[in-house]
Amino acid sequence: MFNKILIANRGEIACRVIKTARRMGIRTVAVYSEADANARHVRLADEAVLLGPAAARESYLVADKIIDACKRTGAQAVHPGYGFLSENADFADALAASGIAFIGPPASAIRAMGSKSEAKKLMGKAAVPLTPGYHGDDQTPALLHQEADAIGYPVLIKAAAGGGGKGMRLVEKSEDFPDALASCKREAASSFGNEHVLIEKYITKPRHIEIQVFADSLGNCVYLFERDCSVQRRHQKVLEEAPAPGMTTERRRQMGEAAVAAAKAVGYVGAGTVEFIANQDGSFYFMEMNTRLQVEHPVTEMITGQDLVEWQLRVAAGQPLPLAQEQLQIRGHALEARIYAEDADRGFLPSTGRLVRLAPPADSLNVRVDTGVEEGDEITPYYDPMIAKLIVWDEHRDAALARMRKALADYQVAGVTTNIDFLSRLVACPAFAGADLDTGLIERQKDFLFPASQAVPRDALLVATVGELLWEQHAAKQAAKAGGDPCSPWHARDGWRMNLSSARTISFRDGEALVDVQVRYGDQQWAITIASETTLARGKKLDGDRFAVELNDRRLMASVVAVADKRSLFLNGSTYSLLRDDPLHRVDAGDSHGGGLTAPMPGKVVALLAQPGQKVDKGTPLLILEAMKMEHTITAPAAGTVRNFCYAAGEQVSDGAALVEFEGEA
Repeated sequence: MFNKILIANRGEIACRVIKTARRMGIRTVAVYSEADANARHVRLADEAVLLGPAAARESYLVADKIIDACKRTGAQAVHPGYGFLSENADFADALAASGIAFIGPPASAIRAMGSKSEAKKLMGKAAVPLTPGYHGDDQTPALLHQEADAIGYPVLIKAAAGGGGKGMRLVEKSEDFPDALASCKREAASSFGNEHVLIEKYITKPRHIEIQVFADSLGNCVYLFERDCSVQRRHQKVLEEAPAPGMTTERRRQMGEAAVAAAKAVGYVGAGTVEFIANQDGSFYFMEMNTRLQVEHPVTEMITGQDLVEWQLRVAAGQPLPLAQEQLQIRGHALEARIYAEDADRGFLPSTGRLVRLAPPADSLNVRVDTGVEEGDEITPYYDPMIAKLIVWDEHRDAALARMRKALADYQVAGVTTNIDFLSRLVACPAFAGADLDTGLIERQKDFLFPASQAVPRDALLVATVGELLWEQHAAKQAAKAGGDPCSPWHARDGWRMNLSSARTISFRDGEALVDVQVRYGDQQWAITIASETTLARGKKLDGDRFAVELNDRRLMASVVAVADKRSLFLNGSTYSLLRDDPLHRVDAGDSHGGGLTAPMPGKVVALLAQPGQKVDKGTPLLILEAMKMEHTITAPAAGTVRNFCYAAGEQVSDGAALVEFEGEA
């Protein structure tokens, strides 16, 4: 077994590998970019080596720097995690040439499965079921269009070197094909350095089911059952579970054996995932093989009781697989939710900022949190905005769902926008709860998952108001302690007046709406009036930002995190956002830009879709901005005229930068 390994990755997967290595007595070396100098994986590792600037192409993607770090630290092997160089055959070859073990498959297997089109040919020879499609080398746009027409719509255009949902476009009709192809090729070239695509028949209401396979260098290969990854947005997984609901024993065996056949066809060694598109009728087709550990591997670990990273380390060290096929069993049901810094209500737009509050549910036998960040860390625009993976397990699916609902309700994050509320709606969605699964679930359940914006409820406004009052009292007491006369009544913030009772107004902004809250001080309580309805309130500050609040005869526990004028309120399993309004600095809402023509985050302009002077309708695409490995289309906010573009294609823009000079119709 290795004495020291280097982890050529960052974030939660680096932390995950360190956890197993430490348990096995293996020392770890972390690598990091300048942006990750204080990252959690750097703090956890035994040693750490700086690779270079924040951009991955200058740090995490530079194989020579990683190999040099191995030589300098004496690391005997490299665990690549997922993403970055994990499926780079040249990197695997370079490690071998330097006498460093690669904790992954042979370079030949990576190459065989790295091209989706070539992989399809290999799978056909191995008798693995294939989806009808075009996997040829001729990439002439006219020919590709012709092939798509012949296959029949809808079709899916996929980057041949793709993965992680990048470089994929669904095309519903022939006239949409040219634009979709151009966009797909552009994203494929940007993400993978290869614009080669393939075209496949799009299966209506498909399920995405993948099989975890594992092979050693002694010729043994097993499957560790399946995961259902059907719940996706933009072809990227959101929720995963194991085992797949409704899976029969016979179908599991058929898919498992097909996955093993796929692995053996390329001489596979290590952890891999064979992904299938499954029809509702039980038929299934090979989609691709990911030649690495998957993000969702924890659900397999939870139902099998196995540590897949330990398996990787043992296999890479030349040891046989720890278990044979007949020794593997499924126990219970597991679900994984990916906690992202993103705004689900704005098209899953990534969010950046400091994690002012990060309080996940406590780890237990039923709840597991894999994360690469801690409270106070930054979510930057340079890398994937994942905060954590929340994994739950129980004896059966309904119990696991209940665990997930409770765990999401207990998860508190402030400082960035997250998808936690969206995930809470998703696991409560009748279609998901009833296992009516397919890759279009989010779209077909959008009315349930994306309800109309609701005003912050009255209880939340009352609690926020009490929080403001208690914070004022706490600050006054702290100031009094630091003063020369801490018992002076002039330090009290109890609203005392000689004759009449004291009253004041505290104002919040709920989105664009201004809410004025009237507060009248009483004897150890407040009379709080919102929209002519008055509530008697009391409160007590607990530890940190937690409060106990009494509203008439009800007692509530809540947390209010304050950063400048922003308030993040955690109450009854929901999160609410408010702004503390200063009437001296109010700006008329009509003065806002309103058109959405500013950059929602730092990124690069990749295409201009209109011309200066062009008249456009509301919703007309104007430009494409690439940020956090995803393309975002900026559209016209109303009918009007494009006066000018502020940036050319290829230029970088900062968060909030004006992108388009636009004049709406009078």
